[in-house]
Amino acid sequence: MRESQQETGSVLNRRRLPRLTKSEGYTVHPFDLENGVRTSGIIPGRFLKSGHRHDRHSTAYFGVAPSVFRGLLRRWRKSKPCAPIKDFTFVDMGAGMGRAMLLASELPFTKIEGIELNPVLAGIARRNAAKWRTAGRAHSPMRVTCGDALEFSFPKGPCLVFLFNPFGASVMRRLLVRLADEFRERHGELDLLYVNREQEHVFEGQSGFVRLFLGEVKRTRTDAIADHRIMANQPDGEYEASNSEECSIWRWEG
Repeated sequence: MRESQQETGSVLNRRRLPRLTKSEGYTVHPFDLENGVRTSGIIPGRFLKSGHRHDRHSTAYFGVAPSVFRGLLRRWRKSKPCAPIKDFTFVDMGAGMGRAMLLASELPFTKIEGIELNPVLAGIARRNAAKWRTAGRAHSPMRVTCGDALEFSFPKGPCLVFLFNPFGASVMRRLLVRLADEFRERHGELDLLYVNREQEHVFEGQSGFVRLFLGEVKRTRTDAIADHRIMANQPDGEYEASNSEECSIWRWEG
């Protein structure tokens, strides 16, 4: 990380992000209450400034519903991946506070990697990962990197990339081009889980990727109630909750 980015991160870590106080509508998800972590809240993209050139492409922070994540992961495991789950590295692009990482670590992945552009969110994700490990819930090692998803160095071996609508079309397009180049000689070693698939057309326009699943993944009643409550407490009412998420699963076949 460049010195200027480190200085920016230091400044941001000394102040709280907007929308994370009760007066601003902050509402705790049951996942946090049950597990002693901090992954709740919804923060519009305009408040996630880090000084990086890609700030304007950030969408918003919102933790994936645990039931949606687990449901999509079950579908992926039935898709005949190229190797057992223990051989896969799980990579969360736009990890936020790390909820998807925590959920993924309940399974025996080789390791869990999170990449997050905003230093405040990355710091929270690291603390959550430490609490998760201390509680004995992590079955995989976890690491959070503060940086640009387009500059992430992918490890050798099969990778499962998770995307919860982290950024807009231009960055998504560049990411897929980079993935295609990175995995050009690694046929079948890259799968992607895409939640809230607003940039699905970008995937459809990139050759080499094959869609394995397209459809809704339902929230449990508990998650639906929690997410509806979180959305209802937004001060500006910018986002809406639903009882399911539009998702897709893709595989790189070159």
